Amino acid sequence: MKKLLLALLSFALSLALQAQTPKYEVRAVWLTTLNSLDWPSVKATNPQSIERQQQQLCSILDQLQRSNVNTVLLQTRVRATTIYPSRYEPFDGCLTGKPGRDPGYDVLSYAIEQCHRRGMELHAWVVAIPVGKWNAIGCKQLRERYGSLIRKIGDEGYMNPEMSQTSDYIAKICKEIAENYDVDGIHLDYIRYPENWKQTQSKSKGRENITRIVRSIHEQVKSVKPWVKISCSPVGKYSDLSRYPSRGWNAYDAVCQDAQGWLRTGIMDQLYPMMYFKGDNFYPFAVDWADNTYGRTVAPGLAVWLLSRREGSDWPLTEITREMHVLRTLGLGHTYFRSRFFTDNTKGIYTFTKDRIDHYPALTPPMTWQSSVLPTRPQGMNIKPYGEGIEIEWWGASDPSGAPYLTYNLYASDTYPVDITDARNLVAQKIRGTRIAVNREDGTHYFAVTALDRYGNESAPMQSDEPYHKTVELLKNDGRTLMLPEIDPTLNTDYISIKSLAGNVITIRPSNEKKVSIRTIPDGVYTVNSVDRHKVSRRIGQFIIKRWGQ
Repeated sequence: MKKLLLALLSFALSLALQAQTPKYEVRAVWLTTLNSLDWPSVKATNPQSIERQQQQLCSILDQLQRSNVNTVLLQTRVRATTIYPSRYEPFDGCLTGKPGRDPGYDVLSYAIEQCHRRGMELHAWVVAIPVGKWNAIGCKQLRERYGSLIRKIGDEGYMNPEMSQTSDYIAKICKEIAENYDVDGIHLDYIRYPENWKQTQSKSKGRENITRIVRSIHEQVKSVKPWVKISCSPVGKYSDLSRYPSRGWNAYDAVCQDAQGWLRTGIMDQLYPMMYFKGDNFYPFAVDWADNTYGRTVAPGLAVWLLSRREGSDWPLTEITREMHVLRTLGLGHTYFRSRFFTDNTKGIYTFTKDRIDHYPALTPPMTWQSSVLPTRPQGMNIKPYGEGIEIEWWGASDPSGAPYLTYNLYASDTYPVDITDARNLVAQKIRGTRIAVNREDGTHYFAVTALDRYGNESAPMQSDEPYHKTVELLKNDGRTLMLPEIDPTLNTDYISIKSLAGNVITIRPSNEKKVSIRTIPDGVYTVNSVDRHKVSRRIGQFIIKRWGQ
């Protein structure tokens, strides 16, 4: 438990060093489609409602992007039903209100495109063993085709993990998704025995049965696209610890999930343990996950839904924020369950995340165990004015991994060379294409571009050898208070906004203020903008906060 003590002792330090966020970290969210819990509330029944359904998704993704979430786990196989046109299973009713009905567009393809536009990964969340109500469309069709493969518990149907057909069938579903879609991962939910399963075999044999399913999925998906990440959401406590029992509910013994073994043997790339606990039920088990990553990625799920009074628990915000800080100290990521409770800003969780702990973006860790060959760096860069900002173009990178395309990361700094190890310099990530327009006309900036392959391996940077600059007078501040300039009255300013160089709004203030408190804003470069009643924004100044290292 030494690691736990060190984590708790360093908690206060981590609060003081919030600006020093890691460059690599999984920040994920479960986006639930079951019963439209998170999305979509608008049903696709005609062209107009299709557009509204898509707009609703884009609004959610915009919020997630602003909070620097980099991984979306989208529920894709729901209950033997899907949100994409499958050869094997019918459409889920969440899309249209009617199970089996085609929504009129390829929902999964659209979601992938929108996530990638925002530099986020999309992992297809596949519910493995449960197949829904006994007479619902998904379960009924499976029973008609496979008979004894489905077992009834209560009024629900479940695939039998003890039959080899189950591993073959679920692997076939996962391979179909990987073959037909540009997903970044396959995320397995409920890859375990049901709680009320009357198990006649030993626990050891039970673990072999579940592991057989995982191995089959791994082999099928990796044979198609080896860069697609295989992950699952195991029960939050792997097993009993020497001083902290799991109280009868754990992954290894209770439901036959050898999740840490799957990391060790290489058939799983990531884990998202469902750590919906607090106190001694959380921290010792978080340490256990951190001690047994085997070089892979672990991003525990956090119970943000328990912040809601409607859920009957009414946790204080500090329960979750403390867990987030400790997870970061342990080198683990974090995942929100569920998306709606996060984007609804339940008890301020969204604001805290965006403004405090995840103020800067992060890249997902590279899959070096799958491939560690770096792409070559871009060979040239051109920077030119573009509207009110600038356009940056680059060329010449290549990818020896054999994957179909590269993406790119853009960094910027007021010093040369740009330090690409500092997450505060990351302006845009996983850019598709070889050009981008950014809002950085004022001030002096150096830029760097790196190539990123599908495994997450990053090339050496192509550095701009000349700064791009337009001379401006920096606004004065002492790290605590910013002095605002006089605003041209002809601009008809309604309010002023302070933005990061990435374009994220940090704060909005009345236009008549002369001083603004910036105590809670991390170190960095920011712009001050006037905004009129028509929401037209004009840059009126720039300032730098630099407290650390003085």
